[in-house]
Amino acid sequence: METLNIESKHKHTNPIIIDKESFAPGESGTISINVGRLPSDTRINLIAHIYRSKFPGPVVLLLGGVHGDEINGVEIIRRILDQDALLNIQRGTIIAIPLLNVFGFINFSRDVPDGKDVNRSFPGSMSGSLASRVARTLTKKILPYVDLAMDFHTGGASRYNYPQIRYQKADKIGKKLAQIFSAPFILQKPLIPKSFRKTCSVMGIPAVVYEAGESVRLCGVSIEKGIDGIMRVLNHLKMLETDVPEEEKIVHFSKSTWLRAPYSGMFIWSRQSGAQVSKGEQLGVIKDPFGTKTVKVFAKTDGYIVGHNNASVVNQGDALFHIGFESKIL
Repeated sequence: METLNIESKHKHTNPIIIDKESFAPGESGTISINVGRLPSDTRINLIAHIYRSKFPGPVVLLLGGVHGDEINGVEIIRRILDQDALLNIQRGTIIAIPLLNVFGFINFSRDVPDGKDVNRSFPGSMSGSLASRVARTLTKKILPYVDLAMDFHTGGASRYNYPQIRYQKADKIGKKLAQIFSAPFILQKPLIPKSFRKTCSVMGIPAVVYEAGESVRLCGVSIEKGIDGIMRVLNHLKMLETDVPEEEKIVHFSKSTWLRAPYSGMFIWSRQSGAQVSKGEQLGVIKDPFGTKTVKVFAKTDGYIVGHNNASVVNQGDALFHIGFESKIL
């Protein structure tokens, strides 16, 4: 695979200064940045772990918990920190933030108290809502140092995502980064306004999103593949010297679409995420609770199921299966 060369925009001999805390080359540490208060006077802090090598290289951001209930990403970064692997950094800098949305995490919520979504609040404002303040803290105090970013998510609500990495079409470095990460699926997805990835794009930071598993539920396979992907990237960039798993077969999708419920009722799927499906193939059924009607759900295109809904009861129009198509094996 072609080597990914990232030139750091930050002069390595200069300290990285975050919220008045200074980190010189070769120094590591943890910083707590206050982003707001709750009515109980409880402070909400952003915790960032900084690892700097003595030798120059890119600044990589590992970010989890933008949505507080998407805990697989939190656990992926937590395990890497717990293994002390980053203490052996060979070049450059790694900034690891396991949990951005602390309020959402402790309340099993995607959002913050006023219902705002942090990932629809970038670049944020320090005079705005808590979501906006969290987003602004990251944008103003962390992102100016960052050369590339990996953001970790799961499916929302009851939707399960097969391990996949997403990039935007115009981000050539992001595409290469996704290939190096080597999740089973790669999706080309456009930027969402006011999202973290959109702000990274505006700031010239290549960024990818790893989506795997379901909210409020740990998934061992999703976590392991996320850790493997991080290690592949850091090894490729010569930031860590460690054994990494061989790259898997990767399926790349140029397009994807949601297959929605044609009827309301109890949903029973017979095909799940990761499966290759054919147009016209039955994927599940929806049954009314009175035993009077059954509606079959069929695939409308050839492709792979990249995500599915685990909800037992669905309404007409609810998203059931996320189908990736226009695929190729990398």
